Amino acid sequence: MLRPDMTLRLDTLEIINDDVTSPKYGYYPDKRPLNVLLENGIILLDKPSGPTSHEIVAWTKRILGITKAGHSGTLDPGTTGLLPVGLGDATKALSILLLGPKEYYAIARIHKEMNADIIDRLMGEFTGEIYQRPPQRSSVRRATRVRRIYELERLASENNIHLIRVLCEAGTYIRKLVYDVGEILGVGATMFELRRTRVSMFSESSGDFVRLHDLVDAVEIYKESQKEEKIRSIIKPIELALEGVLSVAVKDSAVDALCHGAQVAIPGIVAVDKNLRKGNLVAIYTLKGEIVALAEANMDLEEIKENDKGIAFTIKRLIMKPDTYPRGWKSNKNLEKK
Repeated sequence: MLRPDMTLRLDTLEIINDDVTSPKYGYYPDKRPLNVLLENGIILLDKPSGPTSHEIVAWTKRILGITKAGHSGTLDPGTTGLLPVGLGDATKALSILLLGPKEYYAIARIHKEMNADIIDRLMGEFTGEIYQRPPQRSSVRRATRVRRIYELERLASENNIHLIRVLCEAGTYIRKLVYDVGEILGVGATMFELRRTRVSMFSESSGDFVRLHDLVDAVEIYKESQKEEKIRSIIKPIELALEGVLSVAVKDSAVDALCHGAQVAIPGIVAVDKNLRKGNLVAIYTLKGEIVALAEANMDLEEIKENDKGIAFTIKRLIMKPDTYPRGWKSNKNLEKK
C-alpha cells in the first residue's frame, strides 16, 4: 500500500499493480535513522562571503564526520546565499536542481546616473533568451551559449547604485548580465555584490537556510545529549529536491535489481504518474518513497497499462546503494547453474 508522503503524491499516481512494502528493510525518508540520513540528506547552506564553495563542502564534511559531500551550483567566494550541499549518495541527485530556476539579488553600479525609466525599459528587453559568453575567470569553456532570463527588475536605486532581482536559468552569469546591460546603456555597469536566494524549489522565503555555525551547534547538541531534533531540522531528505519530477513506484522485489544495473520492467512497477509521456524524466521510488534512480520513460502511461512486459524506463542516474533491499532476482550465473 502506498503511503502519502513528501515524494509520492497519491493524487498524481495511477496504480498499475497492487503490492505492499515490508518494514524489514528501507526507511520512509522522514523516518531514516540519523546515520542513514547522513548518506541521503541535503543541507540548504547559507554561504557567507569569503570562502569558496569547495571550502564550504570540505568544512561540512569535517563538521559531520563524513567522507562524501558535494554542492549544486558554484558560488564565487564573494557571493552569499543558497548553496545546496548533498551528503553521501544524495550527491548523485543534485543535478536535478539544474533543471529549475535560480534567483539572485545584485547590487550594481551604472557608471553614469541615468533616468530610471530608461534602465527599466532596457531590462525588459533582456528577459527571454539571451546569448552569454562565460567570463575569462570561469571554470567552463568560454563558448557562447543561450540562457533564459525569466524576470529582471530594478527594485531600488540611490544615485547610480541599483538593487536588481534576477530570476534565470541555471548557468547564467549575473556579473556578465550586469556588464552587458551597461554596454547597451552605453555607459558601462559593474556588479559589486550578489546573493542567491533560490535554487529550483528551494527558496530563502521558506526559512530553511542554515549557516555553518548552526550546523556546528546542532552537531554539538547531538554529541552532548543525543537529541536529534536540531540536526534533523537542518538535514533534509534528498527526496525534497525531486519535488515536481514525475514519480514511479516499484515493488520491493525490483529495487535491488535496479541497483545492480537492471532497467525498469513493467512487472516491477506498482504506480506511475498520471501525466507520464514517453521521453519524460522520472524519479523511481520504493514504496516507502525512497529515491532509487532517475530514469527516462520509454513508454507513456497507456502503453504501460496495456502491456504486461517490456522495459518501461531506462535508468539514467542510479542513486540508491545496492543491497539496501534484499535480492529478489536471479543472476545469469545462478540461472546457468540450474
